[in-house]
Amino acid sequence: MLLIVAAHASRAVTADDAQAAPSARARFRAWRRRRPFWGGLLTALGGVEMFFSGQLDIGKIHVQLGIEGLQATIIPILLVLLGVLVIAMPAHRIFYGIIALAVAVYSLVGVNLGGFFIGMLLSSVGGVLTVAWMPARAEAAEGPDATDTDATEPGATDTDATDTDATDTDATDAIETDATGTDAADTIASDADATTKGASA
Repeated sequence: MLLIVAAHASRAVTADDAQAAPSARARFRAWRRRRPFWGGLLTALGGVEMFFSGQLDIGKIHVQLGIEGLQATIIPILLVLLGVLVIAMPAHRIFYGIIALAVAVYSLVGVNLGGFFIGMLLSSVGGVLTVAWMPARAEAAEGPDATDTDATEPGATDTDATDTDATDTDATDAIETDATGTDAADTIASDADATTKGASA
């Protein structure tokens, strides 16, 4: 009997854990949406394709179009590096995307017609997607700000009303002081007149 209860309890806990913790696919999807993932991936794939197009051998024939040498290695490696950097550091996406686009267009001359046009097109589309990507605005962040602003405005109105009341109180005190001061001045003047009349008599 206890074994059956323990088995049901463990199944319930496992089901709750599965619902509470997001799956690896959901976590990856959330991570991917916070960066220009597809732009970086296409840029890197274009670089890989260009690299292998420069190493193309058909039997004993080595196919090489364009400028031979270091460019055929540097340009593909640079495109792969830019694709990885775009994914790793999305804050600098515009800078990396523009460089990737320029290097992809230059690969038309530098690396076998841009990897027989395929690598150039992949990297160009990746660079454009990278530059065009914008992070999604968080609606949750806007909600509390609006609530705080709304909460602050009535407080400010209450403070203004309190300041107005304080100003009115200060004005009333000033009027009373003036009235008291005037009464005191009249009393002093009356005393002085009485003293002067007494001295004259």
